[in-house]
Amino acid sequence: MEVAYVCEWERRPQSTHCPSVPLVCSWSCRNLVAFTSDLKNQEDEKDVSQMIHIIDTDHPWDVYSINSGHAEVISCLEWDQSGSRLLSADGDGNIRCWTMAEQLVNSWESSMGSSLAGEPIVALSWLHNGVKLALHVEMSGSTNFGEKFSRVKFSPSLTLFGGKPMEGWLAVSISGLVTVSLLKPNGTLLTSTESLCRLRGRVALADIAFTGGGNIVVAATDGCSSSPVQFYKVVVTMVNEKCRIDTELLPSLFMRCTTDAVRRDKYPAVTHLKFLTRENSEQVLLCASSQGGSIVECWSLRKEGLPVNNIFQHRSPVVGEKQPTILKWRILSATNDLERVSAVALPKLPISISNTDLKVASDTKFCPGLGLALSFHDGSLQILHRLSLHTMGVFYGPGGSAARPGDDSAIKRQRTGGPALHFKALQFSWTSLALAGVDNQGKLHMLRVSPSMGQLLDMNTTLRHLLFLLEYCMVTGYDWWDVLLHVQPGMVHSLVEKLHEEYMRQNHALQQVLATRIVAVKASLCKLSSATAARACDFHAKLLLMAISSTFKSLLRPHTLHSPDKSPGDRLAEICSKNTDTDIDKVMINLKTEEFVLDGPPLQSLQQLIQWVGDFVLYLLANLPNQGSIVRPGFGFLRDGSSLGMLREMMVMIRIWGLLKPGCLPIYTATSDSQDSMFLLFRLLSRLWLCSRDDAPPQEPDEGLVDECCLLPSQLLVPSMDWLPVNDGVIVRLQGKLPLRLQFGKYWSLAGQLDRGQGVQWMDNLRCLHLGVCPTEDSKACTRCGCVTMLRSPNKTNAMKQWEQRWIKNCLCGGLWRRIPQP
Repeated sequence: MEVAYVCEWERRPQSTHCPSVPLVCSWSCRNLVAFTSDLKNQEDEKDVSQMIHIIDTDHPWDVYSINSGHAEVISCLEWDQSGSRLLSADGDGNIRCWTMAEQLVNSWESSMGSSLAGEPIVALSWLHNGVKLALHVEMSGSTNFGEKFSRVKFSPSLTLFGGKPMEGWLAVSISGLVTVSLLKPNGTLLTSTESLCRLRGRVALADIAFTGGGNIVVAATDGCSSSPVQFYKVVVTMVNEKCRIDTELLPSLFMRCTTDAVRRDKYPAVTHLKFLTRENSEQVLLCASSQGGSIVECWSLRKEGLPVNNIFQHRSPVVGEKQPTILKWRILSATNDLERVSAVALPKLPISISNTDLKVASDTKFCPGLGLALSFHDGSLQILHRLSLHTMGVFYGPGGSAARPGDDSAIKRQRTGGPALHFKALQFSWTSLALAGVDNQGKLHMLRVSPSMGQLLDMNTTLRHLLFLLEYCMVTGYDWWDVLLHVQPGMVHSLVEKLHEEYMRQNHALQQVLATRIVAVKASLCKLSSATAARACDFHAKLLLMAISSTFKSLLRPHTLHSPDKSPGDRLAEICSKNTDTDIDKVMINLKTEEFVLDGPPLQSLQQLIQWVGDFVLYLLANLPNQGSIVRPGFGFLRDGSSLGMLREMMVMIRIWGLLKPGCLPIYTATSDSQDSMFLLFRLLSRLWLCSRDDAPPQEPDEGLVDECCLLPSQLLVPSMDWLPVNDGVIVRLQGKLPLRLQFGKYWSLAGQLDRGQGVQWMDNLRCLHLGVCPTEDSKACTRCGCVTMLRSPNKTNAMKQWEQRWIKNCLCGGLWRRIPQP
């Protein structure tokens, strides 16, 4: 493990810092980290509400601090399964649901909430939506994604008519109450409360897990290690439009350390209680502590045969009769005496824990998802195997103050100084390759966690591990930022090629589903190396090209009302792929031009997208003679038959639309007034496409084509394409071993960062519009690729609104939006 970066607050008065305040942290599948701090609202000293801070891990300085309205200390933060909504709960029983305002990661608002007045919340969770994916390490060598990542049969916590999962959340209070809030389809909130058992008692710690049958299991303890850890089954149903909660007591357990004569009174308090995974209620982790240390135990619920009294053993068995069984908690493993534990983080990667998977993971040294993290009050951090609890890795503290073996100076520093710098909240990323921790000074630390836990691996094995996790992110839609933390520049080319090979082995339907996602992954990888930066440009251009082509085809309507076998867009693609004619007008003859009829205003509003397609074709053809330079942007398209075919189709559509509305045609600056620019470009494009068709062996462009492309700059003015959006994320600077030092609220000085005062022309990358040097309109940027677009639409036509609606929630690459601050 090693630190990737540390982000801290500006210097603040000592009085605003209270080390006793508990901190919480939560990491979403969309790469957002929410955490609390001991900071108060310094803008209004009378406002005592707690603050929630939300960051995107690639732009940690751009923190959005929410004035939460929680008067008491925030005890829980929980993201939903989509990573777009956040729950917060406090010590007064208030629960708030936070959503993005205008779909921006740095703008949040509380849309709804529930309350248990005077009941501090100790556990909080969203109801399960029934989606569970298992990751099979033993199938990592398979060519089928369906064998590597399988959908597990899992029922939602509550379903609507038709089996649709109902949204909502569940919370457990300190007095043993369980409250369920359901979000009805009409937007209203339905809340119900019930006691976990008839005799309510104090619940100091609790955790929530889900079963495959749709039930909920709650683990609870009063905080005393000599008391039993109780488990309850919670069933939520809807009866007559009312929420009903039924609870049932399950087998309980006593920690083993309380039965040990030596440790009976050594660890009086249970400080941490967690299920190993939220979808497995049969394995639980317990930590008992004292002021001097801690001990951790892992327990498993097993079905055992119930022994029969000797009187009944001689009775002849009935046909089909089975031996009675009972569920019983058995201890799996326990640690030796440890330093005092300050925080626990459990892996989120759904790795299968069958014996086969564990053996393969051990043989291949694939460790993600196998280890849990413990941080200690001396500043150190350990990764332990989630079942055996043996040590897999050690990190010597956020401040380097933990005592390494044989380091006496660290011990002296701890004696002379105050409390050691240690983590108070800790969270794994969704692939378990990174850890986010908040220390007792409020600093946010980002740690890399090696896929092999520091074991020496050959390059092929390392690439195979990273490829496996990239495929997992591609299939699930989770963000892959934490995987990029471990990609060195020399690995980029191999990973891109291997990812493409695996993608091409999938069936056609799955390829269509993952078409844009794999291009986005390739673009993110290529940005990590200067040698592949040009390919990143090509992948971003391909994302825009695919989006424009899809939008143009969606505007086409069949001429008759009867549903045809194929849509107009599909027929266009089929005809253009079979017709090898280089004359654009002859290709048009075979099309039903009435299907391309659109009104004038929609066509005119699409002109900037049409212009981008025309400029892009001209740029590619003009740079064909320079194809020997692989670092030049556009090189990847010269051998990409599918993309060249897509451009041919759009050129044909644009030509037909130009007959209806000449003003929508792309504008070229030609040296001759009689030059038919589109006719010329289509002819050259078709000849280039014939050299790289998917259904024919690739050929080198003939000399005649290259010569004609050499003459293009003398016939038409070749535009300069704004290829790659500026990205100021930290991921491109984290390949080194030295951690970055950042500050919340202070933009990191990075060459080319988003700064409107540099005298550079700004571009709306989605609308293909120039915004000028000092744009007056509010803009937003993608957290992943840096793509910039105006926050509010200047267009009124339905055609352009249809285009813009595609990018309300996400960018072309799938990244989230964040508002660009005004200078």
